[in-house]
Amino acid sequence: MAHRNLHEDDRLEDFIRREITLNDVTKVVYVAGSGPAVIVMAEMPGISPQVARFARWVRDAGLTVYLPSLFGRDGAVADADLGAVVFRHACISAEFHAFAANQSSPQSSPVTQWLRALAKLAHAECGGPGVGAIGMCFTGNFALSMMLEPAMLAAQIRPRAAIPCHYDMFPDNGADPKQFRAALKLRAPDVRYLEAEHGKPILFE
Repeated sequence: MAHRNLHEDDRLEDFIRREITLNDVTKVVYVAGSGPAVIVMAEMPGISPQVARFARWVRDAGLTVYLPSLFGRDGAVADADLGAVVFRHACISAEFHAFAANQSSPQSSPVTQWLRALAKLAHAECGGPGVGAIGMCFTGNFALSMMLEPAMLAAQIRPRAAIPCHYDMFPDNGADPKQFRAALKLRAPDVRYLEAEHGKPILFE
């Protein structure tokens, strides 16, 4: 992979830019590679050069990466001002606000439904045992919710342990890791489930 300056905007020219309509909603998705599909969901404020580099690592590992544009300016170098704007927008957006406590579950939020539909599409296009999903902090909540989609890969990769992360960190991030635990128990009962407690380390024996 060619060296790129992470302090300059990334043109994403080595990805195929697609406009994908699912559930009557159209989003831009950057696609690259071949092999089983993995959906990479960028951290706020969006698809930064660092996120694009990570997506290329996934591609170069022999996988097809789907990088949806969920917020922000695609390829832009992240900074505090841009992050604040994107964060405020996400907090008031109906698409993301369904994560708030005592409101609709994460599984019913429009963005999660759209991502689950993208997983189905990616699986149909790429084949293989399923679809991987990688979220980063805020979007990690989306990945947890997507695990209920049968196309997800958790039951196939059989890790030694599965640890849900970054839930219950913000008022609008109210995913219940017990839902992930239930799905894991059904699909991969031999995978050890570990749930982190705030301020306490997890030690593997």
